[in-house]
Amino acid sequence: MSVGIWRFFDGAPVTELRETAAEVEELGFAAIWFGEFGGREAFTQAALLLAATSKLTVATGVARFDQRSPLAAEGAIRALGEAYPGRFIAGLGGHRPGARPLTALREYLDGMDAAELPGLPQPSPRPRRVLAALGPKMLGLAAERADGAHPYFVPPEHTALARERLGPGKYLAVEQAVVLDPAARDAAREHVDLYVRQAPHHQANLRRLGFTDDDLADGGSDRLVDAVVATGEQAADRIRAHLDAGADHVCVQVLARTEKSYRRLADLLP
Repeated sequence: MSVGIWRFFDGAPVTELRETAAEVEELGFAAIWFGEFGGREAFTQAALLLAATSKLTVATGVARFDQRSPLAAEGAIRALGEAYPGRFIAGLGGHRPGARPLTALREYLDGMDAAELPGLPQPSPRPRRVLAALGPKMLGLAAERADGAHPYFVPPEHTALARERLGPGKYLAVEQAVVLDPAARDAAREHVDLYVRQAPHHQANLRRLGFTDDDLADGGSDRLVDAVVATGEQAADRIRAHLDAGADHVCVQVLARTEKSYRRLADLLP
């Protein structure tokens, strides 16, 4: 089963980052994914995680294209691919104010592909490039210009649609939020509330999946919370549902983490 860990490291000291990466590797997870929000620069943080492990795949989920030039991104990806062959996945996404997301990301990819880096050839193997993609047009761009897609905050129904849009040969890595302690359901609702209030692209995606304005109101309906956050022992079933729907990899974001959370998650998996 191809399962990884997804988390934000914003505010965490480097010692915690290293210890977490080592634990995730020791427990047998395939990869560690992290978001770029308000903390360390994404490719620098990827280098720290890679250096702290020996075989774990490290993936940006995602590096924000509005935070650096195409040349800088391409150079960082090549450097990490050369230093850690086969262990780095470059997830790209984000939003540029005032620009249409599809057009802006397409132009950014053009810039990356045209980057002149004569002293830094493409490593072999070349790191996978995946796009944060939810809607059919962005998934189409991922199929056309990348190695696959990294959908976030989605139920297995979306995974099936994403696989159909990407086609059989593309890599599909899906984020899945879980709350391991059923008594901590408030953490699930807080997680959903954040995205239904502040992320119009997630709102639009949920409406495409059949959720209504009532589902998106007041922090999210029970139906919506249950659809995007798995609770307790449901975690293993939800991961399997994504894989059965066409995901190649599921990266699990544990909400309301405790010291033993990742070990508990590993124990739930077959």
